[in-house]
Amino acid sequence: MPFLLSVDHNRMLVHFIETMAFAAIGGTLFGLAGMPGGWLSGAILVVAAAALTGRPMHVPVRVSRTIFVVIGISLGAVVTPETLRGIATYPLSVAVLVVAVVVAGYLGAEYLRRVHGWDRVSAYLGAAPGGLSQCVAIATELDADVRGVAIVQTVRVAMIAVGLPAALTILGLVAPASRGIGGEFSWAKLDELAILFAISTLVAVAAYRVRFPGGLLFGSMVSSAVLHGTGWIEAAVPWWIANTAMVMLGGMTGSRFANTPLRLLMRHMGAALGSVVVAALIAGLFAGFLIVGLAVRPADVLIAFAPGSVDAMMLLALALNIDPVYVGAHHLTRIFFVSVTMPLFAGYAARLEDKVVDESKLSGPSPDDED
Repeated sequence: MPFLLSVDHNRMLVHFIETMAFAAIGGTLFGLAGMPGGWLSGAILVVAAAALTGRPMHVPVRVSRTIFVVIGISLGAVVTPETLRGIATYPLSVAVLVVAVVVAGYLGAEYLRRVHGWDRVSAYLGAAPGGLSQCVAIATELDADVRGVAIVQTVRVAMIAVGLPAALTILGLVAPASRGIGGEFSWAKLDELAILFAISTLVAVAAYRVRFPGGLLFGSMVSSAVLHGTGWIEAAVPWWIANTAMVMLGGMTGSRFANTPLRLLMRHMGAALGSVVVAALIAGLFAGFLIVGLAVRPADVLIAFAPGSVDAMMLLALALNIDPVYVGAHHLTRIFFVSVTMPLFAGYAARLEDKVVDESKLSGPSPDDED
């Protein structure tokens, strides 16, 4: 038995190394070419393509958790006292976001039901603007179309992470940068870096243990932001650490297409593309309302309202020089709202479909889900 476990472990290690190799190739090529958010989007595209051709793309859970913590620390490291002054404009903006999430979820579900013939439960879970892992878990418990929900949600995450920065650049709202994220390493700041990583990791683990939605990412980000915003820590996360985390996140996102037959993907691609368009149009509509009504930068609002994965949107905000505090506040609200309300709405949809449901057994917020 130990030998068998060792063989399986070695196989997973080889799959992980191969995944990171593809991610590094894609991220480096796109990043150095000056593609907007290229270090992330390039890794996503190349790994996803490899997965769809049958390569065993894999990122261990423990590695993904480490990635979330490093990304959170990198995001919080750019916070300054000046950054925090804009928080006064957040309440109205966050309230509009909540309305946008509700509208996007409802209209997205109606689109999947009426255009693609999905059942009510599958349509709701497929259209939910966030919480991929939770959606799949609830779909399994309610006997919904698990593969359809997983494909639609995964395509949403990948398309928005790849397409949004390109769209913002084409519109002239942001400028592409090939350098990536992070700062310069200084031996004189090594003690500060050690303190930063130690405290942020402890807070992240604590948030994860209490099942706070996106706890690893937001726990490390908030603690890093407090340390930098108050001036206690001045050390920046070295660029080679931050960009490595970005490339690894791209690999992790792309690996979600592993074990997905191309024929099955194509069968659900129409539903996936259509639901992404519906979600993007609704997010753009509500973002436009705020852009006109408030003195906020269009790029900030569009990234904050984008129904993409939290980690990818936060990294894009950092890579495209967008206010990470504003973006983080909105995506924290989105993931928390969706995580809390999804089991309730899924149970209601199941009752309308005459399915027997024990709502106490529905999956609550998943601490591993940063979407």
